[in-house]
Amino acid sequence: MFRVTVSRVRAAAIAPCRRASAGAGAVNRLLSNIPEDTVYGGPKPQTVSQRTTLTNLRQKYRRGEPITVVTAYDYPSAVHVDTAGMDICLVGDSAAMVVHGHDTTLPISLDEMLVHCRSVARGATRPLLVGDLPFGSYESSPSQAVDSAVRMLREGGMDAIKLEGGAPSRITAAKAIVEAGIAVMGHVGLTPQAISVLGGFRPQGKNVSSAVKVVETALALQEAGCFSIVLECVPAPVAAAATSALQIPTIGIGAGPFCSGQVLIYHDLLGMFQHPHHAKVSPKFCKQYGNVGDVINKALLEYKQEVGSKSFPGPRHTPYKINADDVAGFLDELQKRGWGEAATAAAAAVQTMDISPKPLD
Repeated sequence: MFRVTVSRVRAAAIAPCRRASAGAGAVNRLLSNIPEDTVYGGPKPQTVSQRTTLTNLRQKYRRGEPITVVTAYDYPSAVHVDTAGMDICLVGDSAAMVVHGHDTTLPISLDEMLVHCRSVARGATRPLLVGDLPFGSYESSPSQAVDSAVRMLREGGMDAIKLEGGAPSRITAAKAIVEAGIAVMGHVGLTPQAISVLGGFRPQGKNVSSAVKVVETALALQEAGCFSIVLECVPAPVAAAATSALQIPTIGIGAGPFCSGQVLIYHDLLGMFQHPHHAKVSPKFCKQYGNVGDVINKALLEYKQEVGSKSFPGPRHTPYKINADDVAGFLDELQKRGWGEAATAAAAAVQTMDISPKPLD
């Protein structure tokens, strides 16, 4: 069913200019999330939450307070992340795996990422929104990288972007994006977009040269202007060294407890399903804080059983009424048109739903 509302049309019309300012962006996001007084629920008052900014993150970093980051890919997950009060909501290219079912992050396109970004922007009003630049959207040239980053903000409603790797071309791309006025989060260690070079999803920094490279790359990204660095799948001492060497926050994922903050994949930490690139297990570094997959499966099975037994929907979940006089008139009209079987079915439904029409003449 398609639901077109004035608020949605208005939101679509203003989307190109939604990032004119942080305040306007937050308001525009809310405009597409005002329920109409329909069967889906009446209007609810909404207030604009204060958006987390880079200044807020720097202050938290200086105070030594851990920064919390979780991924989101759609409106419901964004609302959950927002409600939990996370500092950063990352729209990751991991959507290719946990949403689209691919074995790697490589297949997802920039256009697909923008769909995810817009959905998340409508649901998360408080955390800083960071969008992943997907594989193929920034490698060709600095101008391509800037163009892709601009689209992430202007079309996707993001506050910042993330890019992977520390090759000279990536450092140049990061610097160009920052110079264009866009905040950049770097990403070193295991960089999933480079699995063809890395030989798979393998931890990095496990020998001297690799460990030194992690720190060197992080420092180069800081020099390029990145506001934060993700450290993925590196030994804790390496992450501790990088965190100490940098003057910007590090966000660890599989990098131990010494980073400035932590990030986990939404589906992994909730235990929603088995992770595609592991043999029937979640990543080793991920703690499952819930077993949502089992809850979902149980609910779906219960729904299937109740539909099969015709116990759902019952009177409680059949809320739309027709008064007794109209029922009688409706049954009469069905008879007049020669639809006797339809009239019989409607009359039987009346008895089941406890509606008492006037007797037919």
